[in-house]
Amino acid sequence: MADNPTPIELQKYLGGVDYPVSKEDLVARARDNGAPDDLVSALESAGQDSFDSPTDVSSAVAGG
Repeated sequence: MADNPTPIELQKYLGGVDYPVSKEDLVARARDNGAPDDLVSALESAGQDSFDSPTDVSSAVAGG
């Protein structure tokens, strides 16, 4: 993936997620919301198994 998704892109596809949330649930929500494959891959390779907030997701994906 050339660029990491921005926090705005992430939240576009993760809207309505209740935190804390598992990586599996985030990936499923992103897919259900039509996220592009590169965004789904970034979530799948994030270095955490669960997330407490949208900021945690953004940080983990950016650190990819």
